Amino acid sequence: MSKIRQILPAEISDQEIVDGVSKGDSKAINKIYKIYFPLISRMIVNNSGSEDEAKDIFQEAVMVLYDKITQQKFELSSKLGTFLYAVSRRLWLKQLTRKGNSANTSDISDFEDLLGIEDDLERHEETELKFDQMNKALSQLGEPCQTLLKDFYITNMSMQDIRDKFGYTNTDNAKTQKYKCLQRLKKIFFNSSLEK
Repeated sequence: MSKIRQILPAEISDQEIVDGVSKGDSKAINKIYKIYFPLISRMIVNNSGSEDEAKDIFQEAVMVLYDKITQQKFELSSKLGTFLYAVSRRLWLKQLTRKGNSANTSDISDFEDLLGIEDDLERHEETELKFDQMNKALSQLGEPCQTLLKDFYITNMSMQDIRDKFGYTNTDNAKTQKYKCLQRLKKIFFNSSLEK
């Protein structure tokens, strides 16, 4: 299940938010920010941007949506999150190009090419969900495995440093323990994935 669908209460549809915006309901705008800004912010921050730049880009995207809704008969042809993601992504890539960053400008897709953006959004949401599941599995792993795996995979400690830190007699023993910890983590991760 996508993060957007998890966050979005079942009783509020995209169309209801669009209708609220068209009537000038500030609650609808607030819902847009609450539901969709975190995803857009991550996309921008993970692609050479700052939190302030993410806010500016998202504000522009919401204004594009607002203008479309209020100035013409607007029909939502995709999910609202997909629309905002596509607009935000396009605005951000343009800004990167203006700033002279080494962004691949061929990534700037036409505004109407929402199918590819929707696939990108779904992949992004699936990846985020997998990271959340992995973090939960890691927290269930316990010590010393949790620290050992973080030291090796996240802080890039060498096996010799891990051997010294944990008091193993040699690096082969440290590698064996790392392997056992990794197997336990995989088991926890896949068992939790099957329960979903």
